[in-house]
Amino acid sequence: MDLGTAYLVVAILDESGWPIAGEYQFAQVVRDGLVVDYVGAVDRLLAMKSSLEDRIGRELDQAASSFPPGVPLAEVRATANVVEAAGLRCETLIDEPTAANALLQIENGAIVDVGGGTTGIAIIDQGEVVYTADEATGGTHFSLVIAGAHDITFEEAEVKKLDPSQQTKLMPVVKPVIEKVASIAARHVAAYEKESGRKVEKLTMVGGTSAFPGLAQVVSEYSGIPAEVPDWPMFVTPLGIALSDSELV
Repeated sequence: MDLGTAYLVVAILDESGWPIAGEYQFAQVVRDGLVVDYVGAVDRLLAMKSSLEDRIGRELDQAASSFPPGVPLAEVRATANVVEAAGLRCETLIDEPTAANALLQIENGAIVDVGGGTTGIAIIDQGEVVYTADEATGGTHFSLVIAGAHDITFEEAEVKKLDPSQQTKLMPVVKPVIEKVASIAARHVAAYEKESGRKVEKLTMVGGTSAFPGLAQVVSEYSGIPAEVPDWPMFVTPLGIALSDSELV
């Protein structure tokens, strides 16, 4: 269960680690890893859990969840409390970029997780996460600048942002936000490289916002580091969370 700033995502794997079901919905019940609407989060997860149980024909009794790097322990526990209030044992909590690498299995490079409210970065060296950080700026900021530029509501901006017919026209508006994402990644990569003496050769962009057309190109040009986006980047972290709760990693 991935409780994001913009979306709640539930991903279910079978015993072999293959996705068999999932569900997601827009929800503003968590902000930057902090639960701001406990009752709303529980109600939504309960409904999603019930829907998925009907689809797969069995009861769900355990789930893992995640948190942005740097979130205080008390707030991380609040995320687990939401999952458990939805009727599931939550025995695994993992930071989001590390969860993403449980799926991606990157040996050397950096994962940049562009979420709803924050951008998290995990630097991987020989398959191990050796550096993590998280800073404000994400998909919510895309929507805010779109709303301001077009004098529309935040909700209308969310719809426009996800409309493929509008995205090319929106690039000049959101490009400064993408460059801010790139600057966060580049700054932390530079700090790591200076401290370790090792070079980061590639950025892998995940999180729903990374699907915005042209994002990887802007990040590459601004940071000077090649960047790529896997298919369906919104689901990389949720699937990685599920894998982290299994013995398959």
